[in-house]
Amino acid sequence: MHEHVDVLIVGAGLSGIGAAHHLRTRCPNKSFAILEGRARMGGTWDLFRYPGIRSDSDMYTLGYNFRPWTHAKAIADGPSILEYIQSTAREDGSDQQIRYRHTVKRAAWSSDDARWTVEVERGEERERVQFSCNFLHMCTGYYSYEAGYTPDFEGMNAFTGQIVHPQNWSEDIAYAGKRVVVIGSGATAVTLVPELAKQAAHVTMLQRSPTYMISRPGEDALANGMRTFLPARLAYGITRWKNVLLGMFFFWLARRHPKAVKQRMIDGVREHVGSDYDVETHFTPRYNPWDQRVCLVPDADLFDAVVDGSASIVTDTVQRFSEKGLELSSGRELEADLIITATGLDLKILADLEISVDGQRMMLPERMAYKGMMFSDVPNLAWSMGYTNASWTLKCDLTCGYVCRLLKHMDSHGYTHCTPHVTDPDMEQLPWIDFTSGYVQRSLQRFPTQGARTPWRLHQNYALDILALRFGRLEDGSMIFQRAADKAVTRSDAHAQSSGQTESASCAEDEDTREIARAQAASR
Repeated sequence: MHEHVDVLIVGAGLSGIGAAHHLRTRCPNKSFAILEGRARMGGTWDLFRYPGIRSDSDMYTLGYNFRPWTHAKAIADGPSILEYIQSTAREDGSDQQIRYRHTVKRAAWSSDDARWTVEVERGEERERVQFSCNFLHMCTGYYSYEAGYTPDFEGMNAFTGQIVHPQNWSEDIAYAGKRVVVIGSGATAVTLVPELAKQAAHVTMLQRSPTYMISRPGEDALANGMRTFLPARLAYGITRWKNVLLGMFFFWLARRHPKAVKQRMIDGVREHVGSDYDVETHFTPRYNPWDQRVCLVPDADLFDAVVDGSASIVTDTVQRFSEKGLELSSGRELEADLIITATGLDLKILADLEISVDGQRMMLPERMAYKGMMFSDVPNLAWSMGYTNASWTLKCDLTCGYVCRLLKHMDSHGYTHCTPHVTDPDMEQLPWIDFTSGYVQRSLQRFPTQGARTPWRLHQNYALDILALRFGRLEDGSMIFQRAADKAVTRSDAHAQSSGQTESASCAEDEDTREIARAQAASR
């Protein structure tokens, strides 16, 4: 089987369904298909089924820019978010373009044909089929769906109770009336503990080190109020920008005045748990705010569970598993019936897709990220990757819009492909993400680098990205536009340009191409 489409979207989660909508509305002449490796759409919000699953940011920024979130809850539960994704796909017909149980394995680019050939495994039998496309848009998230990360704890086989990672939660896992230990202190643990505490005999959150936590109301009173007298889209837009600006200000303040922000956040926790609680041990991180993600505690539910005694926090490390529970480095033993390893994710880039360009294998750790969404010397391929310091969808919406701008620009000028190219071989290379979180540091070697200067630098700033992706020039001297039949700017020519050699005369046939030449000459 072989099927060709103009744009192939990989992933039917939050970003994949968003990408389909942008294509339908901005490039209605483009054919597309969505390949989804699982049997259902929804991505993260269909995969995770653990108790209390919810967003860790408000839905006015996690929601799409084109579809208002109208529920009362700003911090929404997983099923509500899944329904939001599904209804979005149904309303614009994108659900009819999804090919379920289609797992991408390899993608090969041909400059002569100006297209990708994508090898796919279909169904439980893993039948090999092929798709081809002119543009490949990867919307696969950044972690493995197969399994989460669990450290190799000593003695795990000795424990007589049940051990489960939240990513593998199933409905038959019983916790009512049981002693539960949740290992971890990130967003998943912070979500699980207060929900489990409603039915468990007791829940203990065992953390190696504390995480910054901040409480916010589960509902946005201003947003709910505005919807009573303003159109839904206008109320949504105002709330979205209010939350974006507040988030940007908080991040800026944390980086500019880390000591003051740290103290204010710790004082905020103390207001909830009381002055007698050992906040210094259990809620005071060793790092500065936003060196790792800040955990949101809606309606102070975790703090309330700690205060009423249904949950507790232990700050220690696991020495080994025992028959009854966990032996800690301090010598203390935690007895448990159920141990949940909320110890992080196993990060992946592009779902481990094997990529080649004109027969040459592209190793992504050797590539540099262009505008946080494309890769040096890899044509017609974009990756939707959200922010680390704000809602995921903010950046994905901008990425989808930028892809549509590229497609329309290429159509109007007769180009068949566009390739980001680093014109300064001496540019300093920096890590993709500057977070110190364990799940990031464990996997950073799998990711491309970023550069020290625009457009190779990731801003992690929504306002700056709006200027760059929505209004910035497409022909910026780093993006090389080409035609399949035009031999003016081949990969070897691009290498010659970076060595100071003269461009082919045919590259200057129109004004847009002359703009590229001038920008590249200036960079040299």
